[in-house]
Amino acid sequence: MSMSDPLGDMLTRIRNGQLRKNERVRLPASKLHRNVLDVLKREGYIKGWQVVPHRKFSRLEELEAELKYHEGAPVIRSISRVSRPGRRVYARVSELPRVAGGLGISIVSTPQGVLADHEARAKRVGGEILCNVF
Repeated sequence: MSMSDPLGDMLTRIRNGQLRKNERVRLPASKLHRNVLDVLKREGYIKGWQVVPHRKFSRLEELEAELKYHEGAPVIRSISRVSRPGRRVYARVSELPRVAGGLGISIVSTPQGVLADHEARAKRVGGEILCNVF
């Protein structure tokens, strides 16, 4: 079965994993997922991630993200999709939103790669706002 929003599925898997207090979650492998996980790791929202073989099909790969907790509570309080397949949201560098007054981040897909909003501002590039993390 094909999936209409793979990034939304990835964010939901992370959200559900944290609700269950899982140490790790498995995610479908894609270049976009790897880039988003890189941003989450750089910003300190997850401990890390790695490529692992698929459970059923050995020739396929999955990504395994190691979730991060502080005093038993998940570090990611909220993670939500902004740009969806039916409604893409683009912003210029001057229009990039500040999440929770600058305490959270927006993950932006730019011509220079997938970046956190403050990195995009520093490089003076805008792009598609993928999701907000707080």
